[in-house]
Amino acid sequence: MRMKLNKSSQLVLVSAAGILAATLVTACSQITETKTIDFVYVASSKAAGADNYGEINIFEINSESGKMRQIPASPVPSGGRYPISEAVSTDYSNLFVANHDDNSIVQFAIGTDGKLYAYNTVNTPGVFPVSIATSKDNLFVVDTYQPLPTCSVAAPCSGSIAVFPLAPASGSTQITMGTPATNVNVSGQYWPLTLAATPTDVVVPTGVAVQPSGKFVFVTAYDSTVTPHVGYVFVFSVGAKGVLTPVAGSPFAAGAQPSAIACDASGNYVYATDYARNQVLGFSVSAAGMLAALSGSPYPAGSAPAAVTVDQAYNYAFVANSTDSSITVYSANAGVLTRLGNYSVGLQPVAIGVDPSAQRFIFTANFLGNNVSGYQLQKADGSLLLSQGTPFPSNNQPTVVAAIPHNGTGGGIQ
Repeated sequence: MRMKLNKSSQLVLVSAAGILAATLVTACSQITETKTIDFVYVASSKAAGADNYGEINIFEINSESGKMRQIPASPVPSGGRYPISEAVSTDYSNLFVANHDDNSIVQFAIGTDGKLYAYNTVNTPGVFPVSIATSKDNLFVVDTYQPLPTCSVAAPCSGSIAVFPLAPASGSTQITMGTPATNVNVSGQYWPLTLAATPTDVVVPTGVAVQPSGKFVFVTAYDSTVTPHVGYVFVFSVGAKGVLTPVAGSPFAAGAQPSAIACDASGNYVYATDYARNQVLGFSVSAAGMLAALSGSPYPAGSAPAAVTVDQAYNYAFVANSTDSSITVYSANAGVLTRLGNYSVGLQPVAIGVDPSAQRFIFTANFLGNNVSGYQLQKADGSLLLSQGTPFPSNNQPTVVAAIPHNGTGGGIQ
Protein backbone atom coordinates (compact mmCIF):
# COMPACT_ATOMS: atom_id res chain seq x y z
CA MET A 1 0.00 0.00 0.00
CA ARG A 2 1.40 3.40 -0.96
CA MET A 3 0.59 6.36 1.23
CA LYS A 4 -0.25 9.59 -0.56
CA LEU A 5 1.27 12.72 0.99
CA ASN A 6 -0.33 16.12 0.84
CA LYS A 7 1.68 19.19 -0.13
CA SER A 8 2.21 20.26 3.46
CA SER A 9 3.63 16.89 4.44
CA GLN A 10 5.99 16.94 1.46
CA LEU A 11 7.36 20.31 2.53
CA VAL A 12 7.99 19.02 6.04
CA LEU A 13 9.92 16.02 4.72
CA VAL A 14 11.94 18.18 2.34
CA SER A 15 12.83 20.55 5.20
CA ALA A 16 13.83 17.65 7.45
CA ALA A 17 16.02 16.20 4.70
CA GLY A 18 17.67 19.60 4.22
CA ILE A 19 18.39 19.92 7.93
CA LEU A 20 19.87 16.39 7.99
CA ALA A 21 22.06 17.15 4.98
CA ALA A 22 23.27 20.41 6.55
CA THR A 23 24.00 18.59 9.81
CA LEU A 24 26.05 15.97 8.00
CA VAL A 25 28.01 18.64 6.12
CA THR A 26 28.71 20.51 9.36
CA ALA A 27 29.79 17.30 11.11
CA CYS A 28 32.10 16.43 8.23
CA SER A 29 33.55 19.96 8.29
CA GLN A 30 34.25 19.67 12.00
CA ILE A 31 36.05 16.40 11.37
CA THR A 32 38.08 17.56 8.37
CA GLU A 33 38.79 21.14 9.38
CA THR A 34 40.65 22.53 12.37
CA LYS A 35 40.53 25.87 14.10
CA THR A 36 44.12 25.53 15.27
CA ILE A 37 46.06 28.53 14.01
CA ASP A 38 49.46 28.04 15.69
CA PHE A 39 51.53 25.66 17.75
CA VAL A 40 53.38 27.17 20.72
CA TYR A 41 56.38 25.52 22.41
CA VAL A 42 56.87 26.44 26.06
CA ALA A 43 60.05 25.09 27.66
CA SER A 44 60.03 24.57 31.42
CA SER A 45 63.24 24.50 33.43
CA LYS A 46 61.96 22.37 36.31
CA ALA A 47 63.67 19.01 35.99
CA ALA A 48 61.44 16.07 35.16
CA GLY A 49 61.86 12.35 34.52
CA ALA A 50 64.68 9.94 35.19
CA ASP A 51 67.24 12.04 33.32
CA ASN A 52 66.26 15.28 35.07
CA TYR A 53 65.54 16.88 31.71
CA GLY A 54 63.49 19.99 31.28
CA GLU A 55 60.26 19.61 29.34
CA ILE A 56 58.47 21.29 26.45
CA ASN A 57 54.72 21.85 26.59
CA ILE A 58 53.15 21.94 23.12
CA PHE A 59 50.04 24.11 22.87
CA GLU A 60 47.66 24.68 19.97
CA ILE A 61 45.91 28.07 19.72
CA ASN A 62 42.25 28.27 18.72
CA SER A 63 41.89 30.82 15.93
CA GLU A 64 38.60 32.22 17.26
CA SER A 65 38.96 32.29 21.04
CA GLY A 66 42.72 32.26 21.50
CA LYS A 67 42.33 29.35 23.90
CA MET A 68 45.54 27.35 24.26
CA ARG A 69 45.27 23.59 24.68
CA GLN A 70 48.09 21.08 25.02
CA ILE A 71 48.19 18.47 22.25
CA PRO A 72 48.04 14.77 23.28
CA ALA A 73 51.81 14.31 22.76
CA SER A 74 52.64 17.10 25.24
CA PRO A 75 54.94 17.47 27.12
CA VAL A 76 58.17 16.11 25.67
CA PRO A 77 61.69 16.15 27.16
CA SER A 78 63.84 19.09 26.13
CA GLY A 79 66.81 16.77 25.74
CA GLY A 80 68.84 18.49 28.44
CA ARG A 81 68.84 20.27 31.76
CA TYR A 82 67.48 23.79 32.22
CA PRO A 83 66.24 24.74 28.74
CA ILE A 84 66.75 28.47 28.55
CA SER A 85 66.20 29.54 24.94
CA GLU A 86 64.35 28.40 21.82
CA ALA A 87 64.49 29.33 18.15
CA VAL A 88 62.51 28.15 15.13
CA SER A 89 64.00 27.71 11.65
CA THR A 90 62.75 30.28 9.17
CA ASP A 91 60.81 27.58 7.26
CA TYR A 92 59.13 26.48 10.54
CA SER A 93 60.35 22.89 10.11
CA ASN A 94 62.71 22.73 13.10
CA LEU A 95 62.83 23.83 16.73
CA PHE A 96 66.20 24.41 18.40
CA VAL A 97 66.41 24.31 22.20
CA ALA A 98 69.43 25.51 24.19
CA ASN A 99 69.94 23.63 27.46
CA HIS A 100 71.98 25.78 29.83
CA ASP A 101 73.33 23.15 32.23
CA ASP A 102 74.40 20.69 29.52
CA ASN A 103 76.06 23.18 27.14
CA SER A 104 73.89 21.67 24.42
CA ILE A 105 71.51 22.54 21.63
CA VAL A 106 68.87 19.97 20.77
CA GLN A 107 67.34 20.08 17.30
CA PHE A 108 63.77 18.83 16.87
CA ALA A 109 62.01 18.19 13.58
CA ILE A 110 58.43 19.52 13.72
CA GLY A 111 55.60 17.39 12.35
CA THR A 112 52.59 18.80 10.50
CA ASP A 113 50.59 18.05 13.66
CA GLY A 114 52.95 20.14 15.82
CA LYS A 115 54.67 17.14 17.40
CA LEU A 116 58.40 17.25 18.08
CA TYR A 117 60.89 14.59 17.00
CA ALA A 118 64.43 14.78 18.42
CA TYR A 119 66.84 14.83 15.48
CA ASN A 120 70.26 15.99 16.62
CA THR A 121 72.20 17.25 19.64
CA VAL A 122 75.38 19.33 19.56
CA ASN A 123 77.54 20.96 22.20
CA THR A 124 77.85 24.74 22.22
CA PRO A 125 81.36 26.08 21.58
CA GLY A 126 81.29 28.07 24.84
CA VAL A 127 80.01 27.37 28.35
CA PHE A 128 76.40 27.75 29.56
CA PRO A 129 74.30 28.97 26.60
CA VAL A 130 71.88 31.80 27.41
CA SER A 131 70.22 32.70 24.10
CA ILE A 132 69.90 31.50 20.50
CA ALA A 133 68.48 32.93 17.26
CA THR A 134 68.13 31.77 13.66
CA SER A 135 68.35 33.23 10.19
CA LYS A 136 67.76 31.29 6.99
CA ASP A 137 71.42 30.22 6.85
CA ASN A 138 72.68 30.24 10.44
CA LEU A 139 71.99 29.44 14.06
CA PHE A 140 73.55 31.92 16.51
CA VAL A 141 74.30 30.90 20.09
CA VAL A 142 75.46 33.16 22.91
CA ASP A 143 77.34 31.51 25.78
CA THR A 144 77.94 32.83 29.30
CA TYR A 145 81.67 32.05 29.17
CA GLN A 146 84.23 31.65 26.43
CA PRO A 147 85.64 28.12 26.03
CA LEU A 148 88.83 28.83 27.95
CA PRO A 149 90.38 26.60 30.64
CA THR A 150 90.61 29.61 32.96
CA CYS A 151 86.83 30.27 32.82
CA SER A 152 84.49 28.81 35.43
CA VAL A 153 81.74 29.76 37.85
CA ALA A 154 84.44 30.33 40.46
CA ALA A 155 86.53 32.38 38.03
CA PRO A 156 84.12 33.90 35.49
CA CYS A 157 85.20 35.42 32.21
CA SER A 158 83.36 37.28 29.46
CA GLY A 159 80.91 35.51 27.19
CA SER A 160 81.05 34.71 23.50
CA ILE A 161 78.94 34.16 20.38
CA ALA A 162 79.20 31.24 17.96
CA VAL A 163 77.57 30.43 14.62
CA PHE A 164 76.34 27.08 13.28
CA PRO A 165 75.68 27.15 9.51
CA LEU A 166 72.32 25.59 8.57
CA ALA A 167 71.76 23.66 5.35
CA PRO A 168 69.63 20.80 4.03
CA ALA A 169 71.19 17.38 4.47
CA SER A 170 72.46 15.69 1.33
CA GLY A 171 69.49 14.21 -0.54
CA SER A 172 67.05 15.50 2.06
CA THR A 173 65.04 18.57 2.95
CA GLN A 174 65.85 18.15 6.65
CA ILE A 175 68.04 20.95 8.01
CA THR A 176 71.43 20.01 9.43
CA MET A 177 73.76 22.00 11.65
CA GLY A 178 77.23 22.36 10.20
CA THR A 179 80.54 22.75 11.98
CA PRO A 180 80.67 26.08 13.87
CA ALA A 181 82.31 28.94 12.01
CA THR A 182 85.95 29.60 12.86
CA ASN A 183 87.30 32.91 14.14
CA VAL A 184 90.85 33.03 12.86
CA ASN A 185 91.72 35.81 15.32
CA VAL A 186 91.38 33.43 18.28
CA SER A 187 91.88 30.15 16.40
CA GLY A 188 88.56 28.99 17.79
CA GLN A 189 84.90 28.56 16.96
CA TYR A 190 83.68 31.64 18.83
CA TRP A 191 83.86 35.44 18.98
CA PRO A 192 84.65 36.94 22.44
CA LEU A 193 82.32 39.61 23.84
CA THR A 194 84.97 41.80 25.42
CA LEU A 195 85.63 45.52 25.84
CA ALA A 196 88.76 46.88 24.15
CA ALA A 197 89.31 49.53 26.84
CA THR A 198 88.93 47.11 29.77
CA PRO A 199 89.57 43.61 28.38
CA THR A 200 89.67 41.95 31.80
CA ASP A 201 86.17 43.12 32.79
CA VAL A 202 83.59 40.34 32.86
CA VAL A 203 80.95 40.99 30.19
CA VAL A 204 77.75 38.99 30.76
CA PRO A 205 75.66 38.30 27.61
CA THR A 206 71.87 38.16 27.95
CA GLY A 207 70.22 37.96 24.54
CA VAL A 208 70.65 37.70 20.77
CA ALA A 209 68.60 38.75 17.74
CA VAL A 210 69.28 38.67 14.01
CA GLN A 211 68.00 40.86 11.20
CA PRO A 212 65.35 39.12 9.06
CA SER A 213 67.79 39.40 6.15
CA GLY A 214 70.47 37.66 8.22
CA LYS A 215 72.95 40.46 7.49
CA PHE A 216 73.57 41.62 11.07
CA VAL A 217 73.34 39.93 14.47
CA PHE A 218 72.89 41.81 17.76
CA VAL A 219 73.93 40.69 21.27
CA THR A 220 72.90 42.38 24.52
CA ALA A 221 75.36 42.25 27.41
CA TYR A 222 76.54 44.19 30.43
CA ASP A 223 79.82 44.84 32.22
CA SER A 224 79.40 43.13 35.60
CA THR A 225 82.76 44.28 36.91
CA VAL A 226 81.69 47.89 37.40
CA THR A 227 79.01 49.21 39.75
CA PRO A 228 76.50 50.24 38.62
CA HIS A 229 76.62 47.91 35.64
CA VAL A 230 76.99 49.32 32.13
CA GLY A 231 75.05 47.81 29.24
CA TYR A 232 76.03 47.27 25.60
CA VAL A 233 74.78 45.94 22.28
CA PHE A 234 77.45 44.13 20.28
CA VAL A 235 76.80 44.14 16.53
CA PHE A 236 78.40 41.82 13.96
CA SER A 237 78.01 41.54 10.22
CA VAL A 238 77.47 37.98 9.05
CA GLY A 239 79.64 36.73 6.22
CA ALA A 240 80.01 33.54 4.24
CA LYS A 241 79.70 30.33 6.27
CA GLY A 242 78.67 32.37 9.31
CA VAL A 243 81.95 34.19 9.85
CA LEU A 244 81.38 37.32 11.97
CA THR A 245 82.95 40.76 11.76
CA PRO A 246 82.35 43.47 14.41
CA VAL A 247 80.80 46.59 12.86
CA ALA A 248 82.41 49.98 13.34
CA GLY A 249 81.61 51.44 16.76
CA SER A 250 80.55 48.14 18.33
CA PRO A 251 79.72 47.65 21.13
CA PHE A 252 77.14 50.43 21.48
CA ALA A 253 76.05 51.84 24.86
CA ALA A 254 72.74 50.35 26.04
CA GLY A 255 71.64 51.43 29.51
CA ALA A 256 72.69 49.56 32.62
CA GLN A 257 71.60 45.92 32.29
CA PRO A 258 69.97 44.99 28.97
CA SER A 259 68.13 41.69 29.30
CA ALA A 260 66.70 40.93 25.83
CA ILE A 261 66.63 42.23 22.27
CA ALA A 262 64.32 42.02 19.24
CA CYS A 263 64.24 43.28 15.62
CA ASP A 264 61.30 44.63 13.71
CA ALA A 265 60.22 43.09 10.39
CA SER A 266 62.15 45.61 8.31
CA GLY A 267 65.41 45.07 10.20
CA ASN A 268 65.78 48.84 10.46
CA TYR A 269 65.06 49.00 14.19
CA VAL A 270 66.04 47.01 17.26
CA TYR A 271 64.72 47.20 20.82
CA ALA A 272 66.44 46.14 24.03
CA THR A 273 64.92 45.90 27.50
CA ASP A 274 66.89 47.43 30.37
CA TYR A 275 66.17 45.25 33.38
CA ALA A 276 67.87 47.54 35.89
CA ARG A 277 66.31 50.84 34.80
CA ASN A 278 62.80 49.66 33.84
CA GLN A 279 63.13 50.94 30.29
CA VAL A 280 63.14 49.93 26.64
CA LEU A 281 65.96 51.18 24.45
CA GLY A 282 65.20 51.82 20.77
CA PHE A 283 67.84 52.00 18.02
CA SER A 284 67.86 52.57 14.29
CA VAL A 285 70.20 50.35 12.28
CA SER A 286 72.27 51.94 9.51
CA ALA A 287 73.14 50.19 6.25
CA ALA A 288 76.54 49.45 7.80
CA GLY A 289 74.99 48.00 10.98
CA MET A 290 75.75 50.92 13.28
CA LEU A 291 73.18 51.79 15.96
CA ALA A 292 71.75 55.20 16.80
CA ALA A 293 69.26 55.97 19.58
CA LEU A 294 65.72 56.65 18.38
CA SER A 295 63.90 59.84 19.31
CA GLY A 296 62.59 59.64 22.86
CA SER A 297 64.62 56.55 23.73
CA PRO A 298 64.75 55.11 26.35
CA TYR A 299 61.00 54.47 26.74
CA PRO A 300 59.36 53.68 30.10
CA ALA A 301 58.45 50.05 30.80
CA GLY A 302 57.18 48.18 33.84
CA SER A 303 59.30 46.77 36.64
CA ALA A 304 62.30 44.62 35.64
CA PRO A 305 61.48 44.11 31.93
CA ALA A 306 62.77 40.68 30.95
CA ALA A 307 61.65 40.11 27.36
CA VAL A 308 60.57 42.00 24.25
CA THR A 309 58.94 41.04 20.98
CA VAL A 310 57.76 42.96 17.92
CA ASP A 311 54.59 42.28 15.97
CA GLN A 312 55.86 41.56 12.47
CA ALA A 313 52.61 42.53 10.69
CA TYR A 314 51.47 45.59 12.66
CA ASN A 315 53.25 48.50 14.30
CA TYR A 316 53.23 47.25 17.88
CA ALA A 317 55.84 46.06 20.35
CA PHE A 318 55.31 44.15 23.60
CA VAL A 319 57.46 43.91 26.73
CA ALA A 320 57.11 41.38 29.55
CA ASN A 321 57.79 42.98 32.95
CA SER A 322 58.90 40.29 35.38
CA THR A 323 58.55 41.98 38.79
CA ASP A 324 55.12 43.59 38.38
CA SER A 325 53.82 40.69 36.23
CA SER A 326 52.60 42.75 33.31
CA ILE A 327 52.81 43.37 29.57
CA THR A 328 53.52 46.88 28.30
CA VAL A 329 52.17 47.60 24.81
CA TYR A 330 53.71 50.20 22.49
CA SER A 331 52.82 51.54 19.08
CA ALA A 332 55.73 52.13 16.71
CA ASN A 333 55.95 54.98 14.21
CA ALA A 334 59.16 55.03 12.15
CA GLY A 335 60.62 52.97 14.97
CA VAL A 336 59.71 55.44 17.71
CA LEU A 337 57.70 53.83 20.52
CA THR A 338 54.66 55.26 22.26
CA ARG A 339 53.42 53.52 25.37
CA LEU A 340 49.76 52.51 25.07
CA GLY A 341 49.04 50.60 28.26
CA ASN A 342 49.83 47.82 30.74
CA TYR A 343 48.07 44.45 31.12
CA SER A 344 48.36 41.95 33.97
CA VAL A 345 49.66 38.44 33.34
CA GLY A 346 50.74 35.52 35.52
CA LEU A 347 53.47 35.66 38.14
CA GLN A 348 56.92 36.67 36.85
CA PRO A 349 56.70 36.61 33.05
CA VAL A 350 60.17 35.93 31.60
CA ALA A 351 59.35 35.34 27.92
CA ILE A 352 56.84 36.76 25.45
CA GLY A 353 55.75 35.84 21.93
CA VAL A 354 53.35 36.76 19.13
CA ASP A 355 51.67 34.07 17.06
CA PRO A 356 53.35 33.97 13.62
CA SER A 357 50.24 33.09 11.63
CA ALA A 358 47.81 35.96 12.29
CA GLN A 359 50.05 38.17 14.47
CA ARG A 360 46.97 38.35 16.68
CA PHE A 361 47.66 36.36 19.83
CA ILE A 362 50.18 37.37 22.51
CA PHE A 363 51.44 34.93 25.14
CA THR A 364 53.85 34.98 28.08
CA ALA A 365 55.69 32.24 29.97
CA ASN A 366 55.21 32.95 33.70
CA PHE A 367 58.13 31.48 35.63
CA LEU A 368 56.66 31.54 39.15
CA GLY A 369 53.06 31.21 37.97
CA ASN A 370 53.82 27.86 36.30
CA ASN A 371 51.53 28.84 33.45
CA VAL A 372 51.09 30.74 30.19
CA SER A 373 48.98 33.89 29.82
CA GLY A 374 47.18 34.67 26.56
CA TYR A 375 45.81 37.88 25.05
CA GLN A 376 44.22 38.86 21.73
CA LEU A 377 45.53 41.96 19.97
CA GLN A 378 43.03 44.52 18.69
CA LYS A 379 44.87 45.81 15.64
CA ALA A 380 42.97 49.12 15.45
CA ASP A 381 44.28 50.51 18.74
CA GLY A 382 46.77 47.97 20.13
CA SER A 383 44.61 47.05 23.11
CA LEU A 384 44.64 43.49 24.44
CA LEU A 385 41.71 41.24 25.34
CA LEU A 386 42.11 38.15 27.49
CA SER A 387 42.09 34.88 25.55
CA GLN A 388 39.42 32.40 26.58
CA GLY A 389 40.51 30.22 29.49
CA THR A 390 43.71 32.10 30.27
CA PRO A 391 46.01 31.37 32.08
CA PHE A 392 46.94 27.93 30.75
CA PRO A 393 48.82 25.47 33.03
CA SER A 394 52.35 24.47 32.01
CA ASN A 395 55.10 22.48 33.64
CA ASN A 396 56.83 24.19 36.53
CA GLN A 397 59.03 27.23 35.92
CA PRO A 398 58.55 27.92 32.21
CA THR A 399 61.41 29.93 30.77
CA VAL A 400 60.87 30.53 27.06
CA VAL A 401 58.32 30.44 24.23
CA ALA A 402 58.47 29.86 20.47
CA ALA A 403 55.73 29.31 17.89
CA ILE A 404 54.99 28.20 14.33
CA PRO A 405 51.90 28.67 12.14
CA HIS A 406 49.68 25.62 11.76
CA ASN A 407 49.26 26.29 8.04
CA GLY A 408 50.78 28.82 5.71
CA THR A 409 53.30 31.47 6.61
CA GLY A 410 51.20 34.13 8.31
CA GLY A 411 50.08 37.46 7.04
CA GLY A 412 48.28 39.26 9.82
CA ILE A 413 44.77 39.38 11.22
CA GLN A 414 42.16 38.36 8.65
